[in-house]
Amino acid sequence: MRDELKVPQKAPQAAAVVVPHRSTAPAADLGQLAIEEAAMGPTAFALDGSALATPSSSSGNPDPQDAEHPANGQSSGTHGNYALRGNFFHRLAQFYNQDWAGTNPTAPPSAKRGLTAPEDSPPFPFSDWTYGGAPDIGAPDGNTYPLMSALGLENSRTKVYGWFASSINFSTSAKNSFPVSYDIFPNKIELNQAVVYIERLPDTVQNTHFDWGYHVTGFYGIDYRFTTAKGYFSEQLLQSNKQYGFDPVLEYFDLYFPVKDGLNIRIGRFLSVPGIEAQLAPNNYNMTHSLLYTIDPFTDTGIYASLKLNKQWMVQFGVSGGHDVALWTNDAKASGIFCLNYSTASNNDNFYGCANGINDGKYAYNNLQDYDFTWYHKFNSKWHMATETWYMYERDVPNVAGNVANPITPELGANGAFCAAGQLRCTAPEYAIVNYINREVTSKFMFGFRSDLLNDKKGQRTGIAGKYTENTFYLTRYIGTTVMLRPELRFDHSWDREGYNNGNARNQLFFGMDLIYKF
Repeated sequence: MRDELKVPQKAPQAAAVVVPHRSTAPAADLGQLAIEEAAMGPTAFALDGSALATPSSSSGNPDPQDAEHPANGQSSGTHGNYALRGNFFHRLAQFYNQDWAGTNPTAPPSAKRGLTAPEDSPPFPFSDWTYGGAPDIGAPDGNTYPLMSALGLENSRTKVYGWFASSINFSTSAKNSFPVSYDIFPNKIELNQAVVYIERLPDTVQNTHFDWGYHVTGFYGIDYRFTTAKGYFSEQLLQSNKQYGFDPVLEYFDLYFPVKDGLNIRIGRFLSVPGIEAQLAPNNYNMTHSLLYTIDPFTDTGIYASLKLNKQWMVQFGVSGGHDVALWTNDAKASGIFCLNYSTASNNDNFYGCANGINDGKYAYNNLQDYDFTWYHKFNSKWHMATETWYMYERDVPNVAGNVANPITPELGANGAFCAAGQLRCTAPEYAIVNYINREVTSKFMFGFRSDLLNDKKGQRTGIAGKYTENTFYLTRYIGTTVMLRPELRFDHSWDREGYNNGNARNQLFFGMDLIYKF
């Protein structure tokens, strides 16, 4: 799913338990479970502590690939008493002091070409309804970051920024909490993500000339288990099952052309395009991920075009080497991607449908045939809803149910299925739906409720076949715009058999909280 980290601007503005790659691996044995994957739909984060002006665009796309959403911006040090002065360390400390005190000067509103942004960011991780595989076309890059401001480079088009995300959790499961993600290790304090972005966003506000951009990510922490793609340092997970690891989650170029309302072509490794959630922590509503997100694709490598036909319609199409695999691996195969995005004139509703990674569907590493639909709805200035559903499958998946002679050994990191007796292989389908209800209390505080259903019909994604549900209540509290605290309380239940704590429990109660510190 999509997704990037931004520091929203006050003016318009990141599986299975070691189921390698949101994918496949029997959840019954943590030592064999290789959890991978996960999507930072672009998230914008305000660095400015003052009251938000009517947002014009924060983070339009929720995936770490979309770090192209304006964030609350601290302007350069030219505002009298609020100017940053002294050496690098003095300027950095002043930035944080002003941010936490709410005295960072607000950048003047930047013009946005397109519909009015429906939400405020913060307290939400994005202000525009999200889509994947492209920057927020028509939105300015108004983000400023502590590091760039301390360097005196806040006006540079190339920006370096990131965050540290750490968490603590308490679970009724003692062995592992999967399919909760990413915090599968119960009752621990963990470093989830230490992330550095280097990027240049194309200027998509203008529609008169060609422009370009690029993005590179360095990603370290336990969450690498969910972002790993085969061929990208994947031996850390697939061969060694390391608790902590590194993943270059996103590396791509953006080519922007003044065609229609804007055409962006992305080339490289990018987040799997559909979805509400993202791999990168700040781009999500809360700390843990839905069941739906935990087991769907995370990243693709290929070429992807996003054409804005007008303010309300966008069409996207491209080809990748398949889900969560590098082009140089044996599992790579040409796979089609097609998405259609529509917003109503009021922008109170947005509909986003995708057919993602479509090919012959035969068993390979994470070769999921993914059909996804997302609907965002704004009730009023304080309440909104996000709903996503998908249907996925793979064909000719090896039978691991122990009910067939001479079974086929599954590929490392690609789970088998629990097929009918006597079948060497079978089709493994799954479907899921998730709903978020969110309420803005202030520009620094929001809360929400998530309900989620997954039916892993052959157990190929979780390792234990059956239906799963989860219900989560969560809060997000900002300190300034550079620190986030996100506590949550979650209850999971497996309906058909014991699906939690390595197959020893039907129920799981989980409390967790993460802290995100942006730089």
